[in-house]
Amino acid sequence: MFTGIIEEIGEVVAVDPSGDGVRITVRAPKAVSDAGHGDSIAVSGVCLTVVDQGADWFTADVMRQTLDVSSLTGIEPGRAVNLERALAAHTRLGGHIVQGHVDGLGRILDVRPGEQWRVLRISVPADLAPLIVDKGSITVDGVSLTVSAVSPADARDAWLEVSLIPETLAATTLGARITGDAVNLETDILARHVQRLLAFTTLSNEGGSR
Repeated sequence: MFTGIIEEIGEVVAVDPSGDGVRITVRAPKAVSDAGHGDSIAVSGVCLTVVDQGADWFTADVMRQTLDVSSLTGIEPGRAVNLERALAAHTRLGGHIVQGHVDGLGRILDVRPGEQWRVLRISVPADLAPLIVDKGSITVDGVSLTVSAVSPADARDAWLEVSLIPETLAATTLGARITGDAVNLETDILARHVQRLLAFTTLSNEGGSR
């Protein structure tokens, strides 16, 4: 479990085939400072398990399913990635509850600069749109953010907007994102639970009416 508060920007230094997936090595001095074999580290919002490590790097396996649903597909050495170690029980929950389980990919539709901030408009897969609300929480490439605007419910193409403060622009890879870039999206787990419960409630009510 994570909070979406990025601890450092790491760099992918090696990508090696591993079955139908890949094994990646990431330079991450802070993330590995107290990491051990089997620990979880979120890489741009994707929860990965440490299988090997050194003084300033760690290696993790990325399975095919993860590659299919996240921006880690086609990853190459040199890519900058957002890194966060798993939440420790004694620390403050500065962002929101993040699992590191990517729901889908969005794409940057527009980047609007302000005097001290930047607004990103991001496309949203149709099945995720009902789970995203104005002023709610969203995780973009592992970064916990507050949704500042959403598309109307009847919009043909769903989107969301987030407003990035200077700290977020400097401390995460979102400061380098441009129109067309793919980003990992993880919706609020509470919204997903409610959606699932409502689905069963609807089925129950339909069954009782027959």
